Amino acid sequence: MTAWQDSLRQVQGRIGPGAGRFLRWWRQSLLAWVPVRWQWALGWSQTRLLLQPQEGQLQVWRDVGERLEPVVRLPWPVQPADLDRVLEARLRSLPRVWLLADSQVLRRNLRLPAAAADRLHAVVGYEIDRQTPFEASQVSYDVRERGSAGEGHLQVELVAWPLRQLEAWRDQVGAWADALSGVDALDAQGQPLQVNLLPQAQRQQRPDPMRRWNLLIGLAAVVMLVLAAVQLLDNRRAAADALREQVDRSARSARGVASERSQLQALLDGAAFLEKQRAQRASTVELWNELTQRLPNGTYLEKLAVENNNLQLIGLSSEASQLVQLLQDAPQWRKVNLTGVLQADGAGSGRDRFTLTAELQPLPAAAAAAPAKEAADADAKRAP
Repeated sequence: MTAWQDSLRQVQGRIGPGAGRFLRWWRQSLLAWVPVRWQWALGWSQTRLLLQPQEGQLQVWRDVGERLEPVVRLPWPVQPADLDRVLEARLRSLPRVWLLADSQVLRRNLRLPAAAADRLHAVVGYEIDRQTPFEASQVSYDVRERGSAGEGHLQVELVAWPLRQLEAWRDQVGAWADALSGVDALDAQGQPLQVNLLPQAQRQQRPDPMRRWNLLIGLAAVVMLVLAAVQLLDNRRAAADALREQVDRSARSARGVASERSQLQALLDGAAFLEKQRAQRASTVELWNELTQRLPNGTYLEKLAVENNNLQLIGLSSEASQLVQLLQDAPQWRKVNLTGVLQADGAGSGRDRFTLTAELQPLPAAAAAAPAKEAADADAKRAP
């Protein structure tokens, strides 16, 4: 055996008895709320039949925990089958326990540490040779818990029955020795001690009449628990699917918002770029105004074109040769040149057809900042 297996068995040995005592306490606490008659009717009470020969008769009681209820008296000796014929069907299924007189058993009060509660029967077995004139192998014994003795101790009672008396008793009762579930003893007040002195191998195991119902109820509880778990799992799965769908909708909405935001930002960037480009040079109105002031009388424009940073003028003028000089020092453009040769107007007006080109130049920083600021103010007003 490995070390961890040994440790596991030690833990099981410690937890098992404690869990058993807790379950017994829990069951007794629940049964305390149910009337005794109902416990008996539902088959929940620890009811048993007690048998004791008295004055040539076999007295049968029903032990309901707090009192003994007489059931029937039969002439002794009697066989177990004779008792079955006179008992009700519900009473026949109860375990049968033989009662001994108080003088037939040995009783000793012991004070043990509270730590011995988990293995009380085994611990008391080591005390038999010191508390009785017998060894543990010479008696059949049981232990009664009498409550706490204070300061971490328990008060228990050892009840022992010598095996030689057990054998004599078996010969005396005959067929009853194999039809009993236990042997109990009476105290000085005539009440059962609630012990079982019959060896485990000699006890008759009677089927529990409620076992089938308990199994069916337990099976139904397991099935309901499984169904509840499945339903809970389905609910969680449905909730997860709904949450996933909601997250997908939110993600799609977020992606749409992000796309619209990206498009809006692209529009704003484009507008800002165009505004910046527009602010870097004179507007068309300013160009018209400057040309109107600089072109001499008798000059007519047929075409004014602005492409990128180039300005092109095509028209007729009586002073076409002087136009480059007149337009050269304008702040809006530079590098004014005549393209091609001057051609006389065939109409006899004395005007020449000309083609001028010029390079638009950026405005001074102060002049460009003012339109940019106006554009930013306009965007701010449009923003919600």
